[in-house]
Order: sequence, then structure tokens, then C-alpha cells
Amino acid sequence: MLLFPAIAALGLTTQCQTSKPAATTAATTAPTPTAQAQQKEYKYETVEGDPLKARIYTLDNGLTVYLSDYDDAPRIQTYLAVRAGSKNDPSTATGLAHYLEHMVFKGTSKLGTQNWAAEKPELDKIEALYEVYRSKTDPAERKKLYHQIDSISSVAAKYAVANEYDKVMGAIGSKGSNAYTSVEQTVYQEDIPSNQLEKWAAIQSERLGELVPRLFHTELEAVYEEKNRGLDNDFSKEYEALNASLYRQHQYGTQTTIGTIQHLQNPSITEIKKYFGQYYVPNNVALCLSGDLDYDQTIRLIDQYFGKLQSKPVPAFVAAQEAPITAPVVKEVVGPDAENVMLGFRFPGAATHDALVLRMIDKILTNGQAGLIDLNLNQQQRVLQAASFTDINNDYSSHVLYATPRQGQTLPQVRDLLLGQLELVKKGSFPDWLIPAIINNEKLQRTKSYESNEARAGAFVAAFVSRQSWKDVLQQYEDFGKITKEEVLRVANQYYGPGYALIYKKTGKDTSTPKVVKPAITPVPVNREVASGFYKEVVSKPSPELQPVFVDYKKDIQEFKLASGVPVYYTRNTENELFNLYYILDLGTNNDPKLGLAADYLQYLGTDKFTAAQLQQEFYKLGCSFGVSSGQDRVYVSLSGLDSNFEPALQLFESLLANPKPDAKALKDMVDGVLKARKDAKLNKQVILTQAMLSYAKYGPKNPFTSQLSEKELRALKPTDLTALTKKLTSYQHRVLYYGPRAIESGPNKAAQAQVLRDHHGIVPTDKGVAETLNTLHQTPAKLTPVPANKDFAEQPLKDRKVYWVDYNMVQAEILFLTRGDVYDKALVPTVSLYNEYFGGGMGSIVFQELRESKALAYSASSRYANADKLGRSNYNLSYIGTQSDKLGEAMAGMETLLNDLPVAEANLQIAKQSIRNSIATERITKSDILFSYERAKRLGLDYDLRRDVYEQTQNMSFDDLKKFQQAKVKGQSQTILVIGSKDRLNFKELAKYGQVQQLTLKEIFGY
Repeated sequence: MLLFPAIAALGLTTQCQTSKPAATTAATTAPTPTAQAQQKEYKYETVEGDPLKARIYTLDNGLTVYLSDYDDAPRIQTYLAVRAGSKNDPSTATGLAHYLEHMVFKGTSKLGTQNWAAEKPELDKIEALYEVYRSKTDPAERKKLYHQIDSISSVAAKYAVANEYDKVMGAIGSKGSNAYTSVEQTVYQEDIPSNQLEKWAAIQSERLGELVPRLFHTELEAVYEEKNRGLDNDFSKEYEALNASLYRQHQYGTQTTIGTIQHLQNPSITEIKKYFGQYYVPNNVALCLSGDLDYDQTIRLIDQYFGKLQSKPVPAFVAAQEAPITAPVVKEVVGPDAENVMLGFRFPGAATHDALVLRMIDKILTNGQAGLIDLNLNQQQRVLQAASFTDINNDYSSHVLYATPRQGQTLPQVRDLLLGQLELVKKGSFPDWLIPAIINNEKLQRTKSYESNEARAGAFVAAFVSRQSWKDVLQQYEDFGKITKEEVLRVANQYYGPGYALIYKKTGKDTSTPKVVKPAITPVPVNREVASGFYKEVVSKPSPELQPVFVDYKKDIQEFKLASGVPVYYTRNTENELFNLYYILDLGTNNDPKLGLAADYLQYLGTDKFTAAQLQQEFYKLGCSFGVSSGQDRVYVSLSGLDSNFEPALQLFESLLANPKPDAKALKDMVDGVLKARKDAKLNKQVILTQAMLSYAKYGPKNPFTSQLSEKELRALKPTDLTALTKKLTSYQHRVLYYGPRAIESGPNKAAQAQVLRDHHGIVPTDKGVAETLNTLHQTPAKLTPVPANKDFAEQPLKDRKVYWVDYNMVQAEILFLTRGDVYDKALVPTVSLYNEYFGGGMGSIVFQELRESKALAYSASSRYANADKLGRSNYNLSYIGTQSDKLGEAMAGMETLLNDLPVAEANLQIAKQSIRNSIATERITKSDILFSYERAKRLGLDYDLRRDVYEQTQNMSFDDLKKFQQAKVKGQSQTILVIGSKDRLNFKELAKYGQVQQLTLKEIFGY
């Protein structure tokens, strides 16, 4: 059966067409290109049957432009992709591509400066001093040179406008402003309002055309903090060791994207500029856009701004040839996190057919439901957790398998279990239906992903970086659907040989972690109240105004009741043939900790007709998946997938809920796994800080995080204790959410509605309505049981100033400042929204500018006054900074000063207001999000879209409004400060300045 005719029937015929001057009926939000651009004709390529309806242009200077029109909201996801990454770094300056990525945010000779003529000579001096600095080894001499660099940097910074790029993007309403560097590429991303396309083009073409590495030494510290975070991340160290084992000649293994400490400490601005000049040229760059755009107007605007950039030859990259690996390359990595095993095998690059077969093998092993690892290892609980993933790059690809051991299990035993699954693939010991099912599910997932502009534009990035035409990428989708079992066996037996990388990650203290030294950095001014001429020119450009669209719950959601009285909230999917169904109960683990266990237990159970493995396989064949999860006060029962298989999937799911077959061994194994997972959680610093410590601070020793059964209680559980809870779920009062293509009823208007879906959306709905299907298959008793009253934990007053700390072997220290605020009040939400945007919301915020840009104290710093998500609960002010341990005192003092003395920056305030209004005006809550928006609103006692209040009220707010809020709700409030770090590195005298210092044990905060 062809699940997706539009994709499955791709003709894959490349067509070359021409964009003619735009007609007068072009979208009213589209900006107007110059007269010259209006007259020019643009050739483009399309591929017949392309679900994205992409147009691919190549400008005269070689710039590649991918465009896809998808108007789910008046926004456009943009990626600027440079086809150069860390593999292109000089071996003497690793980390260069990544550090350059940071520098591209610093502006140009027009953007980010208030006096370029005065700034440039100082920047030239800094560049020259760094060249001398990196050539010296004598510590005293280097310290003297760095003092000169720091001194001149303070002079240069007087002429700079820190974060002006982030300010201008915020002013035009961009979201998700960021970038990433990998081995093959550096990609810059922005999610912009569609009416700001011209301003985006002006800004991006400006920074692509010129690099000015200003505020260099403070940003270098931020990158060094990023390096420290990597040193504190066991998985990063493990993966680095894996690549070094697989690639002994190629840059994939011989150097890392973040670079070595030695190279970070000895940077070269000259080398960075050279790299920029070589690779940041239009013929090595692609613009990938998907969203609410007009093809013809967009390409004209892009040409108008980017067409002036000059192309030049790009250095050829010659890939090192790796010798075959003939025996396992075994390495150990030591760190504080839980033990695991990682295996890596080497494959050919992205454009090869064998790499495509590798994708299939990976899904045969792990697809989340019916893979060999899914069923043989995870579902049978033979390991605590296992999975596989591919890392497919241009020159080579890697296939990585990893697993975490159960209690008492050795790492070699885990290795053998993983290798055993590969042996099954090599022998063809998997069912014949699995490959066709994978093909159908991949089509389903791709269709789902195309509801996202990020995924659509991201597909273009992948095509460009891998040097494949869009036609070839779509052809790969076709070829994936033709892969046979014989091909899988050939590839598996060819590449899964005796040679592979084997990494044993062990728990312990990493004695190789270097001791970092804090350089003497004088804070630089951020010049908040000034702006460059370029900034003023761009912001003043007129753009069509877009009006917000708020959710009208009464119109956008239809409500009806089943025969049992269960309410159903319905929103129709007119885009594709996928559905989402949810049963929601206002009940959770606060009432009964066993609920969470019962939900987890279900995945290991079958019914009277199917074993647990067979059940997962049946769902996978149908292109559907299910889940049951329990939060503190809510249970979600979910089913999703292909709507044409709604009935059989729902029937399967209902039979499992109503008649799960108890399995004593599965329960014993699950309990063993729970206990091992709890033990491993006490080794994870993020769990320790953001879950265990935070919950302890908010609620005390008895809290939602520690509300769980003891080991004795777990051991005493009987299978029927949990299955009884599962059976009872749909006997409680609950509600149903449905988002899908079928109508509510199979009434007289059904034929007409179906025809509209066929004609306008290409959807062929089923004959049965939602109500009929649910009335037939959703099993409930004649009378539903009321859910018991919810049990909420009492919040601590947090009136005393305290500092809680936990010892953890790490380079950095991570700190949370916690203040309890007032009980939720919707009237405060607009003010809170503006305060967060202004003070701590992103890279243009006060917190980020001060602590990272000016003082170089952190890679990551943020602050947020968080509104409660439930009526009657408290708001909390939560501020975070992660910093080198020897910067602890400065970092804490910096955050505390900002919290108590809100800096005045009228320009930042206006940008924050514009950003909020632009964001709301162009945000559209659609699809199943409408239903969950309503769920969130009801929890807060609302019956309307609260964004309306934010949009209408923030435009008239002044700094006095923010100051009044800050003085009443933030300044001088009693704080509980949470710190995680190494006791050998933490400065306890500094901590004592903020309150009574108390060490917390893991047993205290975990409850076991």
C-alpha cells in the first residue's frame, strides 16, 4: 500500500524554469526590490513531485538559494549555510571555524560600531599583539602581552556597540537567533517575520561580506567556558575518543570542532580572517528559506542584497584515506557520570549508496518500536538502555551503538549484546516485513517533519552541505524505498567486521582534566544607548504591518460528548493524513507514585492475543505508536499515526489498556532497572542541580522528586498492582483530544467535506467519523469514577538566605539563584513578559550583555521570572550562570548586582517591546497545539488566549513599569542559592557572603 502517493510517486524530473517580474497581485506583505531586480529574470530548478515544491536558484556570483513556500504562520525559517567546518581548520589552529562562528555575530565596519575610523586602528593593534602572544612561551612575557591586549581592548570597546547584531534581530522580531559549527559546515539560523525579509537580507548580506573580530578577548573566554562545559560532559569526551579511534588520519578524528586548549589559549585573528576570506564567499554558501514567502519577490530581494558579493575560488579539500581497521581499538574514558559502552563502525560518505543502506540498518536496529535493539535489548530489559545512531558526513560516515548496563552487568557483557544484534543483521535474522514497515514509517515521519519550517529548510542545508542536488536527495528517498534484504546483508557483512572503535566509559575521577586559569580581564563597556548608522538605517526601513491572530477556543475547538459522557475536544487536520489522539486524566504521581510505574510497565506487556514484542511490531506495521505517561497531576494516554489505520490501532491500544497480561519477570526486571536508573541519576549533574536540588529548595525533603516508592516497596510490588491501575485509567473521568483529518460525524455533509479535502489538500478521509469510531472502540464503564482530589506539595517560604551546595567532580561551577514570588496572577503576565525579554531573555538581554559580553564570566547566563503553570501555585524567579570555578565570586556578584539594580537602557527596552509584539503578531497556534493551548489556559483559570493581553499592554509600558515590578518582586528578595561544583575548586568564603552555607548529600536530595 502506498501511504503517501505525493512522495512515493515522485517523478524526480528536474525542471529549469524562470522567475518573471512579479505581478501586481503579489502578497501584500512582500517588500519591493529595486527596479533593476524587478526586470531581471531568474532561472531555477524544481523537481517533479517534490512535496516541498522547492525552487533552487543559483545567482550569478554562485550563491545557492533554496526556497519553499509554507504559510502555516507569517514567518520564515532561514539558514545561512557555509560549506566549511572544523575539518577545514588548520592543524595548527583547531577550533578556528567554531570561534569564527562566534565572531560573525560581532558585526562589521558598519554594524556594531559607533566610530569605525577610531576603532579600526585599535583592533589592528590587538591583532598584531595576538600574533606575538601566540609565539611566546615564557609565562611572564605572555602575561605582560595579555595585559597590553586587555588594555587596548578596553579602548577599542569604547567605540563598539556590543550585541548590536542581536539587538537588530530582536528589533525585527527574529526568534531562535543562533548558529552551529560541525565538521562539514557552519550554519547561521534566524526565524523571522515574513514582513521583515528585506531587513533580514540587508543584515545577513552585510555580515557575510565582512568580518570584524571586535570584543575578541571577552568572547574568547566565552568559548573557553564552552570548552569547559565539554570537559564536564562525559558523553562529549567519549564521542571524541570514538572518533579519534575511527579516524586516525582524517580531521574527523585528529581534531575537534571546539579545538584544543593550547590552540584556544593561542588564537590568531589573522588566521581567522584568512579562513573567512577563503570560505565565506557566495559560491560556497547557501541560503535555505522555508515559510510564508513569495518566490519571485524573495529571490529578487536576495539578489539585490547578496548579488553584490564577489565569488572566488575555494580551497579544495583532499580527504585523508583511512587504512582498514583490522581489530577492535579499545579506549577507556573516566568521568563522574554513569558507565556505558559505545561502539563505532566506519562507513563511506553521504553520497554513496552504502551510506543509504546504513540508514536502513540503523532503523532495523533502533526505530523506537520494532528494531532489534528495541525488542531484544530494551523491551526484554537485557540492558538498562540501548540505541544506535548514524553520523553521516561527506568523506566518511559512522555507525554508533551504545548501551548502559544493568546492575551487576559488566561492560564487556554489554558490548557482546550489542555485537550480537549486529550478527543478527548480518545473518538476516529479522522478519521480512520489517524493511517495508521501516520504509512506510520513514515516509510518515518525513511527512510529519514537513509541518515544520525548521525541518524543511534543514533538509536544504543537508543537501547543500553534502554536495547533492535536490533531485538526488529526493531520489535517495525513492532509493531508500527500494532497499532489499539482500542489500542489507551485503552491506552489513562488508562493514561490520572485526575492526571497530570500542569505548568503555567508566565512573571515576578524571585526573587528566586540566586546571584552568582565569586570565585578568577588565570588563568592557557595552554602550547600550548608542547605535550604529547601519542599525538606524535598517530599523527605519518601512515594512508592512502584520496583525496578530489569537486563538478563539470556542471557534477553533469543537466539543462534543461520547455516549459514555466523555467530552471530546476536536480540531481538524486539513494538511495531511496523520492523527493525534489523547486521553487526559487529572490524576498523577502526587496522588499515587505507582501510576508512573504502571505507565512504564505497560511497554513490557502483551495481551491475550499478542506478546509484548508482537504488539510493538503490530503498531509499527500500522504506522502508529502509543504511549502512557504520568506527571505529578496529569496522566496522558496517547495514540498517533496514520489515520487510515486509526481503527485497528485504536482497537489494539484499547485491548492493551483493558487487558494487559501481567508478567512477573518483566516486573522484576523493571524494578531492577528502576533501581539502577536511580543510582545512575545520582551521577548526573543536570539531574542533581535542576531536578533534585531545585525540588528540595522549593518543597523541602518531601517533594515531587522524592515522592517515589522505596526499594522495599518496589520489591513488594505484584504485577496485578500495576495492571489494575492501567485497567482503571479509562474508568476515571477523563477527556479526549483529537487532531486528525476525519470529520466528527458521518453525516449528509460528509461527502461534500471529503471532496473539499481531496481537491484542496490532497487528503482522502476515511468514511467513519471520530465520534462513531470512539463510541465503538473506546472502552469505558457505564458510570465514570470521579478522580480523587489532587495532592499538591506545600511550597517552602524561602524566607532565609541559604546556599545549598553539592560536591561534583567538574571544571565549572553551576549556580541557580532562586526566589519565590507571588501566587499566579494573570494581570502580572504582560509586565513579566517584558521584564524577561529585557532583562534575561536572550543574547540581547541585560544579563547576557553584562555577564558574557562585558565581563566574560560565562558561556551561558540567563534570568527568568517564571509564571506558575497552575492556578494557586507560586511564580519563581530563577537565574542561572555556569562559570569557571575561579570566577565564582565575580560571577555571583555580577548576577546579584543585576538582580538588585536593574540597569536603565531605553534602547534595549524599545527593542524588547518590538520583539514581543513582532513575535506575537507573527506567531500562529495551529494544529494540535490549539488543543494543548486550551489545556494550559484551563489550568490557569483562563478561557481566552492570554497573548492578547501581552500584545495590547506591553506597547504602552515604560521603564518605570519594569522598575516598579523589579523593586517589588525581585530586588532584595530572600534567595536560596544552589551550587554544584568540585569541593576542591569552590570558594566557600565567597559562598558565605550570600547566606548560610549547607552541603546537601545525594541521599538528602534524592530521598534514597
